[in-house]
Amino acid sequence: MGFLKGTAGFVRFSTEGELPEPFWDFVAERVAAFSFKDIDDTYDEFSIGWVSIHNMFDSEFNFAAYANGDYVTLALRIDERKVAPAILKKFIDKEEERIKKEKQIHKISRSMRTEIKERMRVELMRRAIPIPSVYELCWNVADSTLLFFNTSSKAHTLLEDLFKETFGLTLTQQIPYNTAEHLLDGDDITSLARISPAVFV
Repeated sequence: MGFLKGTAGFVRFSTEGELPEPFWDFVAERVAAFSFKDIDDTYDEFSIGWVSIHNMFDSEFNFAAYANGDYVTLALRIDERKVAPAILKKFIDKEEERIKKEKQIHKISRSMRTEIKERMRVELMRRAIPIPSVYELCWNVADSTLLFFNTSSKAHTLLEDLFKETFGLTLTQQIPYNTAEHLLDGDDITSLARISPAVFV
């Protein structure tokens, strides 16, 4: 659940790399270049890009700005066509039976079975409706931290790749130790370095 909906689970990242100037012009150009492209009227299997956190259909950001003070707020939208394995198997078996009757043969060759499988997969994929997923993020530019409101490792990988491609910055997930390093300074950092793991049994 995202941060606009009340309670939320999130993962904290730090951003690494230099930001070009003027920063907001750079962000505007890159967000536009990597905004979400709809695949409802195509046969594409996958699409990923940025949309407004307020409206998953607003990929041009006409109704809500992503710039809020020192923060960039965006949503990562992913649309993917999927075919359940059981449905694919059903249509493969059905097509094999049809061909055996048509050709009056008892067995389908391996090469023909491979061709049938790929043909059925493509046909069913084209008929499938893309399933949307939307994940919100809040990037604090001032202290180089980013909150991503999803805990799936697959979503994290997609975010890291798109963020790097969009902004040229690397995302590093912050574990508690790294978070402490980011928040502390001076003697506290030295004390942190002396901490060792302990097992409480």
